[in-house]
Amino acid sequence: MCGIVGYIGDRQAAPILLDGLSKLEYRGYDSAGIAVFDGSSINMTKAKGRLKVLEELTHDGETLPGKMGIGHTRWATHGEPSNTNAHPHLNKTESIAVVHNGIIENYLKLKKKLINKGYEFVSDTDTEVIAHLLDYYYDGNPLRAITKVMHRMEGSYALGIIFKDFPDELYAVRKDSPLIVGHTKDGCIIASDVPAVLKYTRDVYFIENEEIVRMEKDAMEFFNVDEEQIEKESTHIEWDVDAAEKGGYEHFMLKEMYEQPKAITDTFSPRLKGSEIVIDELNMTDEEIQAIRKIMIVACGSAYHAGVTGKYVFEGMARIPVEVDLASEFRYRDPIMEEGTLVIVISQSGETADSLAALRESKERGAKVLGIVNVVGSSIAREADNVMYTWAGPEIAVATTKAYSSQLIALYLLAIKFGKVKGVVSKEQVYSYIEDLKRLPEQVEMLLNNKVKIQKFANRYLAAHEVFFIGRGIDYAISMEGSLKLKEISYIHSEAYAAGELKHGTISLIEEGTLVAAVLTQKELYKKMISNMVEVSTRGAFVLAVTNEGNDEVERAADYVIYIPETNKFFANSLAIIPLQLFSYYISVGRGCDVDKPRNLAKSVTVE
Repeated sequence: MCGIVGYIGDRQAAPILLDGLSKLEYRGYDSAGIAVFDGSSINMTKAKGRLKVLEELTHDGETLPGKMGIGHTRWATHGEPSNTNAHPHLNKTESIAVVHNGIIENYLKLKKKLINKGYEFVSDTDTEVIAHLLDYYYDGNPLRAITKVMHRMEGSYALGIIFKDFPDELYAVRKDSPLIVGHTKDGCIIASDVPAVLKYTRDVYFIENEEIVRMEKDAMEFFNVDEEQIEKESTHIEWDVDAAEKGGYEHFMLKEMYEQPKAITDTFSPRLKGSEIVIDELNMTDEEIQAIRKIMIVACGSAYHAGVTGKYVFEGMARIPVEVDLASEFRYRDPIMEEGTLVIVISQSGETADSLAALRESKERGAKVLGIVNVVGSSIAREADNVMYTWAGPEIAVATTKAYSSQLIALYLLAIKFGKVKGVVSKEQVYSYIEDLKRLPEQVEMLLNNKVKIQKFANRYLAAHEVFFIGRGIDYAISMEGSLKLKEISYIHSEAYAAGELKHGTISLIEEGTLVAAVLTQKELYKKMISNMVEVSTRGAFVLAVTNEGNDEVERAADYVIYIPETNKFFANSLAIIPLQLFSYYISVGRGCDVDKPRNLAKSVTVE
């Protein structure tokens, strides 16, 4: 959540800050601000609303001259969205400026202490506490003041800090909230995510927990919380700069949907060696795989829905029992991890706070952890025992599409490999699975090219108040993701239900005109699903069906049918989700919603 950008160098800072923040808009925010040091004072401009308001106020940064500055897009936690609560925040003498991502859990205790010391607060934020606390401990040594503050704060934070007394130094601090730094050709830059820096550098340092960076325009030093200097290695970012731009598409979400064939290919191609699946970075021996007795998949949001699909795939293909947990619930239920348990943590960003906490909890309990992530060098990638990258490239839209699709592919590959090693998947089956995987990109592209038909259907339901998605088995997992896509970007209430549960209460909500989206890709469940469709149809529902080509029988129970190509039953999610993504997208566009930046949501949820 939120975005941080900082710069120190030979160029004017404000335009770089604004440009970097624009690349982080997908993270979710409701206000923005920048502070720039002009050689004598720290000047600041803040504004509620979108970044364009700040750009207009500063004439694209021209009114804030200076070669060192920090910027922030805020997603409100403590205090309503307002100019006053927007970051940066200053100390009482306006000699220290701070931007902050995260939550300071003991801020009320610290605030009370500072008020007793004579400090006055103008905002409702926890961040202003940091500015005053730095002032309180500052004795002319910025590094010492920062470490003292770190010892007293509880919670999560990524900080960018300017000290007026040190016009040639910019500081960055991290604990449990992502932060990267890098050298540019004319200075140094900090940011909370990679897209903000791609234009300026490809080599970045991922800041670890409780690390501090002191930057000058041509140098940077790293310290731990004990003020001891440490060495770090940079990571080279392979992403194409153009991948973080719209490239002529109206929205990032539409662009990323059309990038799904490539994302799928990029995820499986490097792992296919003839008729074998080789996942080099997995770094797991056959003996370690054979020792797996149970898998626990932990994730949030769409990644969790990918995990639900993974349960059906691992159990059906590799015959390994699987539990799937929401990361936000996992560590509070005192999970049982016997010997032979593998925990798989799935996260696009690799920085999801609840997923990262679940990872750490699992390791403390002695479990092996495998991370499935998209961002190289992210916290989950670094802290997991083993890692598998999805190689989807940057995903900007808040509502995930290509990252979700690549997570599915990663799970398919793992299930095939685990099944082969355990002896329950034959060479012939591996070959068949691989051939089906190779066909997926072309099949997805065909479905994407059917967008006009889906757009016309979506236009009929722009005024819908609620939509129900139903399915059985893997189709239930597909329904969960389809429902989430619709609700998060169109603001239409939607729910997903296992179709067999309809008669246990949910069917009472079906009335004349209610839209029900039914997913039927599992042949052994066709008849049962058709019965469920008839149940809702006779109660006045309009039924949209997503099913396999050749399942003509569905037309007697559905009002509108979208057909997907034939594939292995375990891979059906990769195809059936495409029309549901398109449907949600066109509903959202038709209703005039902000497709890429839906209200109240953030791309990377880095606080609990």
